[in-house]
Amino acid sequence: MGVIRDCDIRSFGAVAGLAVAIVFTWRLLRSPSGTQRRQQKRQGASSSNPGVATHSNLSAVPSNACSPSDDSRAQNVVDEFFQPDKPTLGQIVRQKLSEGRKVTCRLLGVILEESSPEELQKQATVKSSVLEVLLEITKFCDLYLMERVLDDESEKRVLVALEEAGIFTSGGLVKDKVLFCSTENGRSSFVRQLEPDWHIDSNPEIVSQLARFIKYQLHVSPYKAERTAANVFSAPSLEQFFGSI
Repeated sequence: MGVIRDCDIRSFGAVAGLAVAIVFTWRLLRSPSGTQRRQQKRQGASSSNPGVATHSNLSAVPSNACSPSDDSRAQNVVDEFFQPDKPTLGQIVRQKLSEGRKVTCRLLGVILEESSPEELQKQATVKSSVLEVLLEITKFCDLYLMERVLDDESEKRVLVALEEAGIFTSGGLVKDKVLFCSTENGRSSFVRQLEPDWHIDSNPEIVSQLARFIKYQLHVSPYKAERTAANVFSAPSLEQFFGSI
């Protein structure tokens, strides 16, 4: 019995050793170095037999080889799959306004090309670049526009300009939410009575006066202004604040 067991153990060891050798040889042949050695052998054989040189060179290229262009295309597919979607303007507006639901905004220098009440006595022109942002704000905010004017004709010009720009038809704004006053303090009083989450203005004095009453403010100025309070932001224009241009 002891002899039989010794024979069984030696037989098992021989079989295991043979299996390891086969696996090692297979992995060696599958490795790049093994492939290279096989290619070198084929190339050596083809040099001694010129008649089969073309066939030998073709067979030297691994069937599973990938070109750099294939790798590049595969990487592009991976990058596109994992690249996050670019946020929409509506998402940016909501994020910038911190989900605020009520906004008051001055017209001169922000929505209109004109910058003084005297100019409104001649014409009123809505900035084309601000329309998209303005319409996005009206989709989820209660928006009030306001301005100081010198006469009734200026009011009419402003309302006509807003209507022709499509603000009353495309957005959620109504004419009753366009407010007019005769003094700068009147505009400040409008804002305090409405208690908005955001006020947008181009007059630094008004912005400074309202800083302690309004949660957030945006000071629109073509010149870089110093930040007067932690809740006051500044930008050259309304559309640039929201990154739409």
